[in-house]
Amino acid sequence: MNNKEFDELVKALLSIEDKKSMQNFLFGLLTKKELEDLPNRLQIIKMLKEGIPQREIAKKLGVGIATVTRGSKEIDRGTFKNV
Repeated sequence: MNNKEFDELVKALLSIEDKKSMQNFLFGLLTKKELEDLPNRLQIIKMLKEGIPQREIAKKLGVGIATVTRGSKEIDRGTFKNV
């Protein structure tokens, strides 16, 4: 990943000041599949933090166990302290 381009993306996201503008930005930037996947990933993190077993999360959200496990590993690294 190119850090310069990633930094530009982060700056663009941080510059968006309201919900409607953020929605418009995301709808324009992401594919339909990506727009479905991102909220699911947030739900995975929230459910893991609630102590729900990984297999139950995968089944409930219709995602692979590897996707849930990845979220769990990121929690262990401290990535999602603000979620």
